[in-house]
Amino acid sequence: MKQVSDGIWKDGSRLYTKNLKPGKRVYDERLVNHENMELREWNPSRSKLGAAIANGMKSVPLAENSRVLYLGASTGTTVSHVSDICENGFVYALEFAERVFRSLMELAEQRKNIAPLMADARKPENYSWIEECDIVFIDAAQPDETEIAIRNAETFLKSGGFLLIAVKSQSIDVTKRPEEVYEQEAGKLVRAGYEVLEIINLEPHEEKHCLIVARK
Repeated sequence: MKQVSDGIWKDGSRLYTKNLKPGKRVYDERLVNHENMELREWNPSRSKLGAAIANGMKSVPLAENSRVLYLGASTGTTVSHVSDICENGFVYALEFAERVFRSLMELAEQRKNIAPLMADARKPENYSWIEECDIVFIDAAQPDETEIAIRNAETFLKSGGFLLIAVKSQSIDVTKRPEEVYEQEAGKLVRAGYEVLEIINLEPHEEKHCLIVARK
């Protein structure tokens, strides 16, 4: 097993993060011991960010002290691994759907570096009290996802910070090849003044998805 980035380990094709709450699972993931640490397996088929890292993502910006705005947090599967990595940082986890928000609340009760927010990512003015963040991550599967991402990044992302967008091509344009959609969305970021660092195809973990990594 080798450490591939801050707080992330890899053993063959398996990914792990150091468990912030030893002995506790979030989604029936495997727990293993490594060099006096308990690690949680990170399933890339249940996490767009995990899939990108498993597929060789070069610029993983997460660090121990990172402050992250996570848009589209769902039940908190990926958020929990971000919480592991950013042990001394903080994760603002935003979700709009009440049904899954309850699970996110339960996760935040166990992990004090997560603040669950029930809000619409299209209206950043409604949570404008959030501090400046090192990373804005969005997984929203909406036709205007990139525009939502830019709006939030302009409000909350610090200069030099990273914007990560999990793009589902079928949510944007079903008539185009996924690669065309990925380039189209990356182009929007470039025109908005962002430097696109990587476009990572998430197959076979996520069909017709990519992760775009950009810097402000």
